[in-house]
Amino acid sequence: MRRVLLSLLLLALAAAGARGQAAAGGEVVDRMVAVVNDAELITYSDLLWQLALQPDAPIDTPRREDLRRALELLIDQRLVLQEAHKLPHVHATEEEMKKAEAELVNRFPSQAEFQRRLERVGLTAAQLREIVHERIDMEKYLDFRFRSFTVVTPQEVEAYYKDVYVPRHRRTRPGVVLPELKAVYNEIQSEMIERKIESDTDDFLEEARAAAQITILDESLGDGVQRPEGTGGGRGSAPPARGARPRTR
Repeated sequence: MRRVLLSLLLLALAAAGARGQAAAGGEVVDRMVAVVNDAELITYSDLLWQLALQPDAPIDTPRREDLRRALELLIDQRLVLQEAHKLPHVHATEEEMKKAEAELVNRFPSQAEFQRRLERVGLTAAQLREIVHERIDMEKYLDFRFRSFTVVTPQEVEAYYKDVYVPRHRRTRPGVVLPELKAVYNEIQSEMIERKIESDTDDFLEEARAAAQITILDESLGDGVQRPEGTGGGRGSAPPARGARPRTR
């Protein structure tokens, strides 16, 4: 039934696009790019919106490699959100929304430049708010699933100090006095926690992609992104890059 409904949705969107083209007498800007688990449609506009929120990404003439990276990131985000929605969770508060939006704007040279990019890709204030809300929900889910259960023991910190921190300090800061373990204990512990969370998230995303049905509708952006095989779960020609946790703030 889900497949039938999705097919009807795709046909309706295609028909709407054709009507828009006929009415405007011009080129259809938006197009369907991918579907995740027969439920989440990703469009070309979604890719442009993702790029518009990245200060260094060109949007007037987007590069193919940037579009492909945006697609992979959006697929990961959709997979995370689908898992997050299976569990009861606390949605973003108004204060969290305002803080996240302010942090996003601060990544750009100015408020005017930020607004120009949004207008250039047709991203409205309401749509931006929805994107920010989803990003916070995703962060909350990842933190709950991984950060809450990540533990680094004193023995692990001590071993990391001897095997990693000390050699790195001597290599990168020759002549500088080596701090004692107790002086950098919290710093090392935080670094190790983040590394574990990143590794666990990477493993989670690889498993989610392996079990997902990911249909690439735009073959020009399909290289390196999973495609379905037969009627089973999605399989890809290349997995997502390690360390590419879909954190978006």
